[in-house]
Formats: sequence, structure tokens, C-alpha cells
Amino acid sequence: MANRQSETRNRERTVEAMSGWGALAGGIALVVASIVTLVLFIQAADNGAPEGQIFLRLGLFVVLVTAAVFLFTGLFTLQPNESRVLILFGSYKGTVRTPGFHFANPFYARSRGKARSKSSDSAGVAAVEASKRLLGMANLPTKISLRAHNFESHTLKVNDKRGNPVEIAAVVVWRVADTAQAVFDVEEFESYVAVQAESAVRSIASHYAYDQGADGDDAEEVTLRNGGDEVALELTRELQDRLDVAGIEVMETRLTHLAYAPEIASAMLRRQQAEAVIAARNKIVQGAVSMVEMALNELEEKAVIKLDEERRAAMVSNLLVVLCGTSEAAPVINTGTLYN
Repeated sequence: MANRQSETRNRERTVEAMSGWGALAGGIALVVASIVTLVLFIQAADNGAPEGQIFLRLGLFVVLVTAAVFLFTGLFTLQPNESRVLILFGSYKGTVRTPGFHFANPFYARSRGKARSKSSDSAGVAAVEASKRLLGMANLPTKISLRAHNFESHTLKVNDKRGNPVEIAAVVVWRVADTAQAVFDVEEFESYVAVQAESAVRSIASHYAYDQGADGDDAEEVTLRNGGDEVALELTRELQDRLDVAGIEVMETRLTHLAYAPEIASAMLRRQQAEAVIAARNKIVQGAVSMVEMALNELEEKAVIKLDEERRAAMVSNLLVVLCGTSEAAPVINTGTLYN
């Protein structure tokens, strides 16, 4: 099946077009000659010249005008990073990529079909179609831009790997690499890029969890939140696989928006705050225990005081209260002993 699909794909053939300056000069010369012929035709008609001579000059005038129109309509220009697909009566003849002023067969098509108006739920497709309607681009031109394009998807609501609803959006930098595939293998490659980009973003979001779980067993797991470069690279690979059929090169992808859906955002925020508090308390307790151990060892080594087990327990308790407490410790004066 894959081989059959690869055989049906079109491949770009780069061709060189003639310089347009020679055709322009020839067209101007033909216009001048046609004007002179028209003047001679009028003079012959006024002077009562033979009909054969009059019709000859008239025929020559028509031929000169037709030739001038032929030359002028074959002129076109290309800017840097711009190309033109040459289509002659439905047959692909090649692609001109050299910038400058060119001349080609005037019968080469000026458009590659009409932009179809389709109703779609995709926000990317709706944006592309709206821009085309605004610019009056009913026909799709044969000139293809080879410059880098930016496409930013709208915020999509999808479920992550754990089933949590998240909001996600991405920006895609792409350009046309093969003009023949972009024109002939897909219908409106701009809309195709928009649809496939949103589809790839949804797929990637379902393959990763938004954040690490609360159990701590998946501390090394790559998530949407902490795996920025890896997630972007995986999104680029998946989108490139989808856009190969259209001759599109994906240059870069990045996530531009990532958040929990509003219905669970408050609950997830409380969970994150609780996890942060637990982690902070864990650090405090570990530090306090090491400080208490150091204090007891120092007291014993320097023989400052000799403590039995009960007094050691009381000191440990007091030190932990002081070190782990959230408020300033208040001293208490003990007038007795631990035994009465």
C-alpha cells in the first residue's frame, strides 16, 4: 500500500524560463509595427487603394497585434523564495524557481483551480478560508511562496495520557519543499497544513501526561509540562510524517499554551500546592534531624553535659519543635526537673 501511494505522488521538476526582457522588447517592437501598419491601412483606405492591398494591411495589423499580445501575456516575475508551477492544459511541465523577469508560454495556466468553500469545525481551516475571502482569492494562483510560514493553532481542549482535560496550542513553522506535491497531491495545501497541525497536536497531547503523578514512581517520566524540547521534537516528527504527502517541510514546532481545563484547574492547583507543601516539609524535617544529630554528637564529644535517654529524648523533642515550627519559639523557664 505504501509503495502504491509513493508511485502516485508527483515530483517537482525544475525548469528554466526564458528571459522576459527580450520578449518585452519584441512586444514593444510589434506594438510599434502594428501602429505603423494601422496608419498605412487607414491611408490606403482613404486613397482608394485596391481591396487586396487593404485587406493585406489589415491582416498584417491583426497578426502583429496578436503576436504582441502573445508576448506580453507570457511575461511574469518571480521574487526571491517564490516559484511558479507551469501547467499546460492540465499537464504539469515543471516549476520555475529562479527569481527575476521571465517569459513562458502564455497558454500555461494562471490558476490551479478554484478555492472550494467548505464548512469545517477546524479553527485553522476557518481562519485560512476567511483570509482568502477577505483578499478575494477565489482562484488559487500557480505562484507558490517558498518562504517560511507560521501557523498558530487555536487553543484545543483534549485529554492527556491520564485522561485529564487540558488546553493546548502550538505554533508550526513550515515551508513548501516540493511544489508539485503541494499543488497536485493535496487539495489546498494551506488548509491541509492547518488541519494536520491541529490533529498532530491532539495526538501528541494524548501520548503524554500533563504533569507527573502524585505517587512519585514516575519521576523520570516526560510530561507536557517538563518535556518541552522532547515534546516539540516528537510533535515535529509526527507532523512531518503527516505533511510529507503535501511536499511540506516542518521547520519547527513549539507549544504556546498549556493549562488544565477550567473544570479541573482549581482542584489541580490545590493538589500542586499540597505537593509543594509536603516537599518543603520533607526538606525541613530532614535538615532538622541532621542538625539535632550534630548537636547531640557535639555535646557528647566535648563532654559539655551527660544526658541519659530521657533527657536526650526531651532535648530532641525541643530541638525539633524549634527547628520545624512555623513560628518563633517562646522560651519556657523550668524551675523543677524532669523527675518531679
